[in-house]
Parts: sequence; structure tokens; C-alpha cells
Amino acid sequence: MTEPLDDSPVPDYAALHRLDGRLFVLLGAGNGIGRQAAHALTSVGARVVCVDIDRARAEAVAGEVGGVAYVADVTRRQDVRELFAYAERELGAVGGVVDIVGLARYAALDALDDDAWQWHFDLVLRHAWLAVQYGGAALAAAGGGPLVFVASVSGLTAAPLHGAYGAAKAGLMSLVRTAAVEYGPRGVRVNAVAPGVVWTPRVAGLLGEQGRAANAANAPLGRVAEPADIAAALLFLASPLSSYVTGRTLVVDGGVGVKFPYPTIGDT
Repeated sequence: MTEPLDDSPVPDYAALHRLDGRLFVLLGAGNGIGRQAAHALTSVGARVVCVDIDRARAEAVAGEVGGVAYVADVTRRQDVRELFAYAERELGAVGGVVDIVGLARYAALDALDDDAWQWHFDLVLRHAWLAVQYGGAALAAAGGGPLVFVASVSGLTAAPLHGAYGAAKAGLMSLVRTAAVEYGPRGVRVNAVAPGVVWTPRVAGLLGEQGRAANAANAPLGRVAEPADIAAALLFLASPLSSYVTGRTLVVDGGVGVKFPYPTIGDT
């Protein structure tokens, strides 16, 4: 039997990469991955609200990309509510949300106290839940759009001293899946990027050049990720190129997670 000729329309793939005029709220814009994400979004035409808890950092990045600086503590409900109310009132319909916020304080499980455990869940997970509630509502009111988070391979695997952070990131990825199901009918796509080691200013200060060399040697691609590598993945999930992707976590780790753990022949 002869198959029918495929005459389906061919989209303008280059145009699907564009975000011209769309307003994006970028949480955690002030440094590292957030700063690169601000540049990535504006490079394809987006307008960006650069949100950070540090005013100087928010203003510096907003100045670089022609965005709007906004200072907020995104673990506080009132701050997140006021952020999205401001964006809708002063800047127009929200076309997308990208959320970089997250931080780890490394400690063994038996060394964590209640405050340290709760700190991780507030900073990594609670703020994301608030971003879903208020950012998701803003996107739905505008007819839909992407909501993209930064997760971590720590939520997919296990590593010493990552217990609280990994548990919170695993919760974030579960939240992404549930939000995708609940908000999908309203046109909102919800996804995440899970990086491995990323050479942000903070990680550079923590690991140093010896740590960089060790992690590069462990990666099949032979290097650690730069913040721009993660921003590129965020841009894909924020753009119409990923219009049929939702509820997913894209791992960006240079192949570390798929590598067979034992040394190859010749390495021993």
C-alpha cells in the first residue's frame, strides 16, 4: 500500500524561536544563570522584569538588557502577589515566567536542624509554589504561556550533603508535573531544567579550579556547564519551539548522569 504524500504545513521554525514583545517575569535574575537567562530572553525580543532580592543586582542586570528591575523576596506570598500585580498593571499581560531561584547549604542529614531543613524548602519549593499560583494565574489570564523552573540533578540522584536540597528539588519536579496537568487546560505549559555542576560565581568560589578540573574530567563532554548552557535550555522551554512539551524536566549535565560508573578499560 502506498503511503499518502505528506503535504502538512511547514512552520516557520525560525519564527518559533522568537519572543518579540512578550513580557517575561524572571525570578532570580541578578547573577549566574539568571543573568544569562535575561540576556537569552531579550536576545529574541522578550521584555524582561528582572526580579532579585538584591536591588543592586536586579538593577545591574536590568540595565544590561533594557529590562525592568524589581526587588522582592519570592519566598513571601505578599511579595509574589504584588510582583505579578505590578507586572500586569504597569507592563501589560504576562507572557512567560522563568524561575532561577534556589540555593543549597550542604550538610549531612544528621547535622541538619529544623531551621536548615525548612530554609531549603522555603527557598527551593515554597517560592516555586507561589510562582505557580500567581504566575500561573497571570499566564492563564493572558491566554497561556510557559512557566519554566530550574531544578537540579540532586533531585534525581543522591549525593552526600545534598539531603535537604535534593529532597526540595525532587519536590519541585513533582510540583512541575502536577502544575502541568492542572494548568494545561488554561494554556499554561510548566517545565524545568535540571543542571548538574554549573560554573556560576558561587560554585567557582566553592570548588575552585581543582574542583572544576575534577568535574570536567567526570563529564563525557569534558567540561562543566557554563550558566549560558542552562540559559539556552531555559530559552527552548520558554519559546514556542517547545509548544507541545509540558510537565517535563530536561537534564542538562554534560552526560554525567548516563555514564556507566566504573572506569573504562585502560583507565585502571
